[in-house]
Amino acid sequence: MQKIPFDFWMFLAGLGVFLFGMRHLEDGIKGLAGKSFQNFIKRFTSKSWKGILTGTFVTAVLQSSSMVTLLVLAFLGAGILGLKSALGIVLGANLGTTITAWIVAALGFKMNIADFSYPFLAVGILSYLFLKSKPVLKNIGVFLIGFGLIFLGLDFMKVTLDRVADQIDITLFSQYGLWSFLLLGLIITALIQSSSAMIVIILSALNAELIDVYQSFAMIIGANMGTTTTLLMGSIGGTADKKRLAFANVIFNLTGGTFMFIFLRQAVDLVYNLSGIKDPLMELVLLNTLLNLSIIFLFWPLLGQFQKFLRRRFMNSEPKGETLFIKNIDPAITEVALKAVEQELHEVKYQTISFLIESFGIGQELSTLKGWKHIFRSPVSLNSKYEKLKHIEDEIFLFYNEIQKQSLSTQDAENLTSCMMSLRSLVYSAKHIKDVIHNIIEMTESENPLAKDLLIKLQTFINEQIEIIKLADSRSNKELVSLQQRMDNTNVFYVQTIAFLYDNIKNQPKKTISVSSLTNVIKQTVSSMNSLHNAF
Repeated sequence: MQKIPFDFWMFLAGLGVFLFGMRHLEDGIKGLAGKSFQNFIKRFTSKSWKGILTGTFVTAVLQSSSMVTLLVLAFLGAGILGLKSALGIVLGANLGTTITAWIVAALGFKMNIADFSYPFLAVGILSYLFLKSKPVLKNIGVFLIGFGLIFLGLDFMKVTLDRVADQIDITLFSQYGLWSFLLLGLIITALIQSSSAMIVIILSALNAELIDVYQSFAMIIGANMGTTTTLLMGSIGGTADKKRLAFANVIFNLTGGTFMFIFLRQAVDLVYNLSGIKDPLMELVLLNTLLNLSIIFLFWPLLGQFQKFLRRRFMNSEPKGETLFIKNIDPAITEVALKAVEQELHEVKYQTISFLIESFGIGQELSTLKGWKHIFRSPVSLNSKYEKLKHIEDEIFLFYNEIQKQSLSTQDAENLTSCMMSLRSLVYSAKHIKDVIHNIIEMTESENPLAKDLLIKLQTFINEQIEIIKLADSRSNKELVSLQQRMDNTNVFYVQTIAFLYDNIKNQPKKTISVSSLTNVIKQTVSSMNSLHNAF
């Protein structure tokens, strides 16, 4: 019989087409329902078991554990997800990737695969080329292209291996034992960066009878270990949480894979005897599913303790900066990035109000502000709080510029602009008070009755305005007090307070209080409240 050479380029082209198809499939689904899946993840991850189910379902549909993990990292950084829920989703994502193997085993080797892919490619390419003005139809086209390319690439690899099946001597690896197949699966998966593609290669080799079920399962275990390199490489130079998730994924797959490899032959025989499956392809994908299920059941009860263990790791990689949320977020994931900006803005609102309250000593008797408490309310300490707000503003503004480079919907762009305007108003509100902090502290320490009376009036005014703002900010009371009404009230207060000052200043001892200083404090306080109202 004439020896047929192994067509390396056809096999490599098949692998490339398969991976390219996976990318198109991912892009098409992101375009069709990316935001829906993100909302789904946010909603159904309150418990770790829900996170596992959510990760399984979303990965099964998106067919990309890398994409799901990217979303998880973004949600984790934004504070939308806790680390324990994120770990659950990663466990579920590993199980979700096994759906690819089921589809390929059920359809890929039961028909002419190339013929099966043509209709999807034809409709998909035509939709993509001629329906660009209709985003939904265009994304359906991208999805169909991806689906067709996956099976076309599978056909290339299958045909290549079938042609040389009887010419390949597998004893080269067999003589070293099953661990050599484990290592082979790990290395190839690490190189091609796709466990789904590796599983297709293994199924093709098993179908061509190049390897038996034991050897193919050893390669599957190796592929599960090798797929952790994707997240490991992505975590290089990343945030602490990104490294924690990558490290957790390595522990999950390495521990579960090692345990299963030790009992590999027993597991294969047990599944064969209990399931009654005679098709080696279907037996292999069942073993692959059971492998990932065993990892879930092994780590699920330990997620709480495991979370605490991870929290103590990679402390040096915690993101630098004053912000709490955006420093962990990739601006390219716009929905999550916008949510992080909103959360950051909420924190700035809290810090601004806290700064105003502390500057005026609201909630404390004037007599208690003497001594050591005065030290913590000095211009230096309050100025440092203001500087922190300024640093946060700078970080948010830089992040805002990065988001602006992304493709935003009109609604998202408007919301982002509104957030930035609110941010600017909040910082202005703090700045007005920061400019007169030394005057406010002087009023606190003064024995002048007029200064004390004015300070009490300002404290009462600020307290009332903050309560009005909180009420107006409530969704159910949005129309209760309009912005114009609030601004009118502050202006009335300004006129009345200035009149009070000049009516009483003539009765005060000379040189004990500066009229211009008191006037400036009143003016800056009213300006601060107007800016604060604008931010809500």
